[in-house]
Amino acid sequence: MSRSEWSAHGWELIHQDPQPPALHMALDQVLTDEVAAGRRAPTLRIWEWASPAVVIGRFQSLRNEVDLDGARRHGIEVVRRISGGGAMFIEPGNTITYSIYAPLGLVEGLSFQESYALMDAWVIAALRELGIEAWYLPLNDIASAAGKIGGAAQMRHAGAVLHHVTMAYDIDAAKMLDVLRIGREKLSDKGTASAAKRVDPLRSQTGLPREAVIQRMIDTFRRLHGLRDGALTPDELARARELAANKFHKHEWTAEVP
Repeated sequence: MSRSEWSAHGWELIHQDPQPPALHMALDQVLTDEVAAGRRAPTLRIWEWASPAVVIGRFQSLRNEVDLDGARRHGIEVVRRISGGGAMFIEPGNTITYSIYAPLGLVEGLSFQESYALMDAWVIAALRELGIEAWYLPLNDIASAAGKIGGAAQMRHAGAVLHHVTMAYDIDAAKMLDVLRIGREKLSDKGTASAAKRVDPLRSQTGLPREAVIQRMIDTFRRLHGLRDGALTPDELARARELAANKFHKHEWTAEVP
């Protein structure tokens, strides 16, 4: 089987009202399953966050990654996603997150590094149109000369690939270091100022509102690959809510790797 092209698929955009963190985790599972089953067109989903969160990877240790006392102190929910990769610190107005749900044929025969590069190419084009000299940094970062912009995670599953990215529009580095242990350990000898430099937000690099950056991303995807406006179906949303309640809200799932 040969690899399919972006243009071979009719892409749909989902960009809806803010959702709570656990529901976002559930939507990734449901929409990946829907595309795999052929019930949904390949989809780009732009996330809007209803509340702050730390999102840890499928195989990460909860206590190694997160200071739970710090998270509680700041009112930050900790959730675990279905893909691998590292922890993400999320604040609604400071974060840009998106998922791509695509048929497996789009990455057929590609290594993980090649598929990350393929799936990130459109957003790197969008950032360059905004004046940011951005590039893909293996395995899963989007970088610029000023610092890391975002991180990706990817999962191939039963006929579909899920690729999602979180980018820093702005960042509260002090709060992040209160909550993420890994950042604290890497920067313990350098302090908070260095944390802000390691992740350089889109706000400082573009001077644009978050909404304008997102619109440029959508416009670029539409120009390169085609994109029609869509929405979650009532069935998808109902299934995701059930999954959020019965899985992604549960401590047993979040602490599966303690």
